[in-house]
Amino acid sequence: MWPIARLPLMPRLGYAAGFLVCAGLLGFAYYLQYYQGQDPCPLCILQRVAFMALMTVFLIAAIHGPGRGGAAAYGALLLLAAAVGAAIAARHVWLQHLPKDRIPECGPGLEYMLRKFSALKALEKILAGSGECAESGWRFLGVTIAGWSLLWLVLLGVFAIYLTLIALRKS
Repeated sequence: MWPIARLPLMPRLGYAAGFLVCAGLLGFAYYLQYYQGQDPCPLCILQRVAFMALMTVFLIAAIHGPGRGGAAAYGALLLLAAAVGAAIAARHVWLQHLPKDRIPECGPGLEYMLRKFSALKALEKILAGSGECAESGWRFLGVTIAGWSLLWLVLLGVFAIYLTLIALRKS
């Protein structure tokens, strides 16, 4: 077992670290939006919702300090949120790599879709993507925001599994 896993508060500190990572990523997303002019597309907003869900579960788990059953439940919720977010981010990355002639046309905004369509129909239209979702805008090390989002969601999902395994072994 890794030495860090022997720390007495590791699962609780790990949950707190997960919360801080999600809060930092969301903070950076809002910085890009409000100070760099990178308006989020509907798929970006859904990825933010996934990070918010992860952040919330990490915070509750850090405060709760769950036993075996709670750790399994929190781990399942964290993995579900990370997997859904990663699937959305993967779709977003795929849209960004389409040839120019295959990019869907820009559709209505998220607010309009949520007002005019049922939640399921709006989600279907959002996941279909639009031209604005295919734009890549800001990049770091050649990777788009959607690419970084995908990477972080996968890492957070793996971290949630790791924390769950540690918590289950300690109990």
